[in-house]
Amino acid sequence: MMNVDSQIRLKKEQEEKEHKKKEKAEAHLYTIIKIARDEDLKEQTGKDIYFDLVDHEKVRSFRIQKQLPFSTFKEEVAKEYGIPVQFQRFWLWAKRQNHTYRPNRPLNPHEEMQSVGQLREISNKAQNAELKLFLEVEFGLDLQPLPPPEKSKEDILLFFKLYNPEKEVLCFVGRLFVKALGKPSDILRKLTEMAGFTPDEEIELYEEIKFEPNVMCEHIDKKLTFRASQLEDGDIVCFQKSPKADSGTQVRYPDIPSFLEYVHNRQVVHFRSLEKPKDDEFCLELSKLHTYDDVVERVARQLGLDDPAKIRLTSHNCYSQQPKPQPIRYQGVEHLLDMLVHYNQTSDILYYEVLDIPLPELQFLKTLKVAFHHATKEEVVIHSIRLPKNSTIADVIIDLKTKVDLSSPTAELRVLEVFYHKIYKIFPLHEKIENINDQYWTLRAEEVPEEEKNPSQHDRLIHVYHFTKDPLQNQQIQNFGDPFFLAICEGETLAEVKGRIQRKLQVPDEEFSKWKFAFISMNRPDYLQDSDVVSARFQRRDVYGAWEQYLGLEHTDTAPKRAYTANQNRHTHEKPVRIYN
Repeated sequence: MMNVDSQIRLKKEQEEKEHKKKEKAEAHLYTIIKIARDEDLKEQTGKDIYFDLVDHEKVRSFRIQKQLPFSTFKEEVAKEYGIPVQFQRFWLWAKRQNHTYRPNRPLNPHEEMQSVGQLREISNKAQNAELKLFLEVEFGLDLQPLPPPEKSKEDILLFFKLYNPEKEVLCFVGRLFVKALGKPSDILRKLTEMAGFTPDEEIELYEEIKFEPNVMCEHIDKKLTFRASQLEDGDIVCFQKSPKADSGTQVRYPDIPSFLEYVHNRQVVHFRSLEKPKDDEFCLELSKLHTYDDVVERVARQLGLDDPAKIRLTSHNCYSQQPKPQPIRYQGVEHLLDMLVHYNQTSDILYYEVLDIPLPELQFLKTLKVAFHHATKEEVVIHSIRLPKNSTIADVIIDLKTKVDLSSPTAELRVLEVFYHKIYKIFPLHEKIENINDQYWTLRAEEVPEEEKNPSQHDRLIHVYHFTKDPLQNQQIQNFGDPFFLAICEGETLAEVKGRIQRKLQVPDEEFSKWKFAFISMNRPDYLQDSDVVSARFQRRDVYGAWEQYLGLEHTDTAPKRAYTANQNRHTHEKPVRIYN
């Protein structure tokens, strides 16, 4: 039984759902009107926005029937804000060619007589567009509303923002009507009053022109007329105290253009260790225009590292939400923005590593992770081999021999390419390491068994893989565990080969008796009997490409699933793994 609270909640949710459904069905009958006021400009400037005047998503919106006369809507505004209809003047907004959005002109008396739907069509031809308006209200000294002043073509409505370089603060301080043929010098006293400065304070004026794709903010000559400075309705004038050469105060952004440039390009970046790619380690406020050197220097400073060249960065893939496979090369990008852009998306995440040698040196080296399988020991040891890029597999083996325990000083090593529990390649000793990819394939090093060193003319070297059949996928073969090579002699039966395999893998009799053996070609098993001659099935002598046919060992995969770098080549009985870097 549901309790009373649950019933009430369910009923409320159902009502909300019905209300939204009704709203959607009747959407074509209504217009959304968004009203921006001086209060919105004051509230948002310097907090939510710095450029233009207002974010229309954060202003009061009204859902009004399209047939409603605009004059009736004004009465609703009067109730909402306490501003009588006769003191309201509404301005249409317009998007300019430079992509800024400013109040363009007041509604005329004829337009105010029209319906809300007709007005929306005047302001915006796009279907279902909102009607955005600026509400101009003038107040007297007693803070009571006044009728809007007469506006002729000679009157220009300007909006003013004040900048404080010491506090790095920009705020909206008001608006004024000015005469087109008047000069900024005519309104200086009014501006100092708006800012709370002394009447004799020297101030500098700038016009905020645009901010995309780049900031454009130009100094205004106080001696020129507003018309000569090409100022018009809806323009924004930013002003500040005139910088004093002898002030002695150090500020980062001494004038409005430099501050707006900073705001436009600043970027908070979340840095994550490449080893823990899900967790933010720290955040830095940077500039999109910072160079590669600027960024790594800031990261090094954050980490208390003396040498920024030991920082390696990796960009973020916005689609996979993971680090990109390849790190950023040393000075491989010009600016921070280049590091953050992924196709048409911009990320705010970078991954970092602290290297043991400077990145410029490391870039001439190649690091390979090689999983060494000892001839007799159970443990797989993963070694990082770092060599010059023009080195060969022979050089890898020489380096590896200094790091591993061999069964004898004369033991020979080979390096294999393993992928999804199959051996795809024995690397020739002369192969260059520069183009070897150990990201997707596992490199495995092992001793060459004595029986493989001097094969007779009739011996075969065959691939041996573990497999099971997946009942959920139409009995499809699934390989698992540790693939290996086996030298077989001419005429050797399966019974003889089985004995050698059991000894090699050290499988107890009881378990081994359950195993089945098959010759597998092109993923089709042909099961063998103990009396079958194994070599008769393997006619191909070349090992490279021989993964297409192999001796399959069918048994249950009992290994616990453990993810690690070389996880494709796990033995059926899970070996412990040790990693050396």
